[in-house]
Parts: sequence; C-alpha cells; structure tokens
Amino acid sequence: MKQRAIIITGPTASGKSDFADALARKINGAIINCDSVQIYRGIENISASPFAGHNGNFDDIDGVPYKLFSILSLNEHISVADYLNLARQAMNEVIAMGKTPIFVGGTGYYINVLLNGISSIPNVSDENRQRARDMVKNDIENVRNLLSNDFDKTDPQRTARALEVFFETGTHLSQWQKMPRVGALIPDAFKILVLPPREILLDRIAKRIPQMIEGGALTEGKYIIAQNLDETRAIGATQICKMLRGEVSKQDAIQNWITKTNQYAKRQRTWFRGQYNADLEIKNVPNADDLERVIQTLK
Repeated sequence: MKQRAIIITGPTASGKSDFADALARKINGAIINCDSVQIYRGIENISASPFAGHNGNFDDIDGVPYKLFSILSLNEHISVADYLNLARQAMNEVIAMGKTPIFVGGTGYYINVLLNGISSIPNVSDENRQRARDMVKNDIENVRNLLSNDFDKTDPQRTARALEVFFETGTHLSQWQKMPRVGALIPDAFKILVLPPREILLDRIAKRIPQMIEGGALTEGKYIIAQNLDETRAIGATQICKMLRGEVSKQDAIQNWITKTNQYAKRQRTWFRGQYNADLEIKNVPNADDLERVIQTLK
C-alpha cells in the first residue's frame, strides 16, 4: 500500500464508521478514533460509537483492533496536545501489529493536528484549567468580554480551552495558533471524505436519534446523573438528562437533540469544504462499490 495511514472523515450519520470497519477488514487495517466524543466511555449509544451495545470490551470488534475509543471518564479533560500524543502511541501500536492505521472520526481540530501538527502552547496548570471551566459555566458574559474573537458560543469546551490558555499565558489562543506548528503525525495520509447530500444526512439523523432514545442511551443518561458526570460533553447527553430529570418532555428532548445534531453536521460540512483537501470523496452513504473503488485506488 502506498500510504502509511488513512483518514476517513465526514459529518455525523454519514456512514463513515461502518465504511472504515469494512475497509479495515479488506486491507488488514486497524481503527484509530479521531472523534472527540467517542473517546469518552459510558456514552457509546449517545455518541453513536461503533461500540454501542458492547459491554466492557473496547479493544476490537470481531477481530479488527480499535484504538482510543471509550478511554476517558466524562469528567476527564483532554487537550488537542493530549490527543496527538495518544494518537501517536496508538499508531505505533498498529504499525507494530503489521496493520494499516485507519483514523476515523468527524472532529476537525483532531484531524487538523494529525495532518498539520500543533502550536507550541505552554502547558496549562490545573488551577487555570478549573478556573476557566468554572467561568464558562457560571459567568459566560465575562468570558465573552475576555476572549473577544476567541469566544465560541457553539462549543463550551473550545471556549474553556481558549480561556485557560489566556489565563496561563496572557495571550489569546488565536495568536498562539498563528505560530509555526510542530509534531504533525500523518501529513502524508490518504484522505477520504464521506459527504452524502444534506437531505440524506438530515433524514438519517432524524431516524437515528429516536432509535437511540429507545436503546441504551436512556441507561447511559441515568448513569451520568447517578455518577454526577459532565453531561455537556456530548450532544444528546444533556437532552436525555433533562428528560430524565423531568425538565423537558421526551418529544422536546428528541427534537432538541435532532436540532443540535443538524447544527453540528452543518459546522462539520463547512470545515470539510474549507480545511480538508480530500484525496477521494464519496458523495453518498458508502456502499460496496465505494469500498472497491477505495481499495483499487490504494493499490
């Protein structure tokens, strides 16, 4: 095979995970997660993880090795630099097995550091990290004033990251990100984009979420509440927890979950168009013909 690694990405509900698994079985591959939600355990159904419905074993699926899925508690923090280090270790393990690393996920900032490396931002102290998270949770207007252009109203985790860097260094994250990057892991990866038409994605999202509510997602929501875990880590977790606490109806929880997921998929599509130069694009939910086309391209 020509490339030492493959990236398969696309918006949520595009079918990329099943396609990656099928490809791994054809080319002796192993799957490495690049989804910032599926890295957390206990929300496999809520996050639409390949391990939804599996109990306890997050290392392989029917003989295909899987890396970096369900490895963190919802209350644990992971930075992009942390992820890059974990991805490097996982890829080395896959290569030692004699297998092809296949990175799969839809998190743009994870994919970006895999391809381009990371800015040399100093380590952040636990004190400033906690201070940032407390302020994002309790004083969002002051956060907005402090961060200015670094404030991301759609993503509290990214906002907290920008704030903790500002507390630690006195310099905005956007300025650090303009500095030269280091540590790119797979700059020569073969890049696949799975991008079905918008109307197909909307339909798949609308059908999938009610099924998840009826499945294991409710049990996961009960566990989050019982263990006092961070329900803001994943779209769907907040909606389910509110429903279980009686704060919203089941219908409203489902509709809000669908709306938030559609908004996220829109942001993903925007990122792919502007910042991901795919070597091969699949403009439908992947099928057997697409699998054969990729295999032939990789030869």
